[in-house]
Order: sequence, then C-alpha cells, then structure tokens
Amino acid sequence: MTNSKIIYLDNNATTKVDEDVLEEMLPYFSKNYGNPSSIYEFGGRNSLAIQEAREKVKDFFGAKSSKEILFTASGSESANTAIRGVLSIDRSRNHIITTKVEHPCVLNLYKQLEKEGYDVTYIGVNSVGELNKDELFDAITEKTALVSCMYANNETGTIFPVEEIAQMVKSKNKQTKVFVDAVQAAGKIKLDVQNTDIDMMGISGHKFHAPKGIGALYIKSSTLISPLIVGGHQENGRRAGTENVPFIIGLASAAQKANDALNYESTTVKRLRDKLETALLSKIYNARLNSAAQNRVPNTTNIGFEYVEGELILLSMNDYGICASSGSACTSGSLDPSHVLKAMGIPFTALHGSIRFSLSRYTTEEEIDYTIEKMPIIIEKLTKISPFQKELNELKQRKGII
Repeated sequence: MTNSKIIYLDNNATTKVDEDVLEEMLPYFSKNYGNPSSIYEFGGRNSLAIQEAREKVKDFFGAKSSKEILFTASGSESANTAIRGVLSIDRSRNHIITTKVEHPCVLNLYKQLEKEGYDVTYIGVNSVGELNKDELFDAITEKTALVSCMYANNETGTIFPVEEIAQMVKSKNKQTKVFVDAVQAAGKIKLDVQNTDIDMMGISGHKFHAPKGIGALYIKSSTLISPLIVGGHQENGRRAGTENVPFIIGLASAAQKANDALNYESTTVKRLRDKLETALLSKIYNARLNSAAQNRVPNTTNIGFEYVEGELILLSMNDYGICASSGSACTSGSLDPSHVLKAMGIPFTALHGSIRFSLSRYTTEEEIDYTIEKMPIIIEKLTKISPFQKELNELKQRKGII
C-alpha cells in the first residue's frame, strides 16, 4: 500500500473491536481467569459472568429465555451446529432446502450433505436478490427436515422476510425446522425471535464490533439438536469445551452497544451509504447498482464497474488506502465471479468488476468524501487500459456522454 491513510469500508468482512468492549474483556484474561466449571468462588464468579452475558445476548436476539442461547466460536460453527444438530435428530427425512445466495458456511455444508445422501433444493432470487417465496413454498414436502436461509445477504445487503418465510414453512409442514443465518443482520437491524416460527438463528460477534472467534446460536426451547462438539457438560451439554469467558463477555457487551446504536445505523450510516452510492453512480459512467433491493441493511452497497476487472480495482483502491471487497471474505481469494451476483443474473460485463462497500457506525463523512473523490480517478485509469474499449465507447454513446 502506498498510502498511509486507511479508509475501512469492508465491515461485512469484519469490524474493529469497540474500545469499551475491549475494556470489559481485559480483566478476564489476566485477573478473573478462573475456570467457570470450578467449584471454588474464583472460578464460580466467571460462571455468573457468563450467565449475565447470556442474558444480554438473549435480549439481543429477542429470545424468551437465556437457556435458548448457545455460545459458539463463529457464525460458521453456529450454522453447522444448527443444521447438523437438527438433521441428526431425525434421519428418516432427508430433504433440505436453502437458497442459491447463502454464505459459503451454509452452501458448502449443504454440498457436503448432498454427498452424504441428502436431497437438497436450492431456491433462486430475482434481479435485486429477493427470494422466490413461491418456489420455496412449492419445494416443501413431507420429507423436508430443514429450511435454512440468511436474514441479510453479505454481498448485497438484501433482507429476506425470515419471519414470513418461517410462518410459510410451518403452514405446510409443522415438523420442518427453520434456521436463519443472521450474521449480516445482527447489529444492523433489530432481531426479535419471540413469537416467530424461527427455530434457530446464528450470529457472529466480529460483524458488530466484538472480537473474532465468538458467536452465538439461538435455539428455540422446543427444538432438539445433537451437539456438534462432544465432550464435557458445558453449554447445557450442547457444546463441549471450557468456555471462552473474555470473548463471551465481549460478545455480550458488543451486542448491548449494537442494540443501542440501531437508530444511528438506520439514519446516519444509511445516509452515508446512500451518499457514497449516489455519488459513484452519478460520477462514473460505467457504474451500475447491484444492490437494488429497497429492503436492505443500512450499511451495504454493491456496485459493478462494467468492463473493468475487480481485482485491479481493489489493488488500485489499496494504493489510496481504501479497503473494500469483491464479495464474501470467505471467497475473496477466488477469482471466480460471485455466486450471489450470478444467481441475480447480473450481466457478465459487470460481474467481475463488482465491489462491495460496507460501512459501520465508525465510518465518517470525511472518509466517504475521500472515497467519492478517489473512486472516479481509479475507475477512469482502469477503463483506459481495459481491453474492452469498443464496448466502453458504446456504453458512453448509450448514456449520451459522447
């Protein structure tokens, strides 16, 4: 990187740990380090601290009881625990349903389950990433054990109506369980699982200013699952292993702060996102909006720059200290185009040049202004070396530029 300035617009990949959250965590590394399972008070007080944290995370989910909260190490573990945990309870039903735009932690698990003999249906989306609910409803059969879908898409920000989907699933087959991957919704929109038909919901702390390596899974009290990790009695026998006390404390603290900041997310963060989006679309002639859905999380936009290679865009942005991504952080090392944008039918001309910008409550007006200033320079430079000069000139003509 040739620029010392850091403009971090990749918050769907990870977020910085809130300083207040870190302060709450620190004593549990070196002062209150006792094992929560110990019978003596020095360890027992950490057991109480975990219970207090569980109450806070319960409130974050909008759950009825703290007993419905299971601490995990990540969103991926939450998803694997929910999906495999439910399927192992009743092996007589081998049909499962998900969507074509899920995060790799779900899609790759489903591909593995196909190899294990499960029949998987993948539901499509429209051109703005909205789920085909009729297709999902028609796919449910008496053999359907599980339906899983994300709450908000990690690449486009599109929100799925998960409460409605869960209700729809149960209306056709009450035995079918519903898992919601809420990793990209948590901290951006309010979660409220009470009085819904959602059986399980997973989150990951590092998406809302908690540390990496901690997540949580809501499991409705009436839902039975088998543990993914077998061993000791921890987490009511649902996840073995000594609890990661500092990170659990951090998750709870970050969850509480995120809930308090939801109004800021829906107003200030959204305004900054819209300012960036509008400016880039107006200033760059070969820019197109991929995140076109009206119902989106407030921090995310995905913009395709036609006839320009996305990797070159990211490298050039890096020279200016601007951090963004071309899709999911879990697939950023791949040169393949986004499976999400492919499912949406995004034109090939923009597929490889699509960039996701994701803000946080720490994103400033100055950072957005800087990005708005530099992005046209970056794209203009890259269009000049693009091998698609004829197509770019035709695009200019269609837009009345030349």
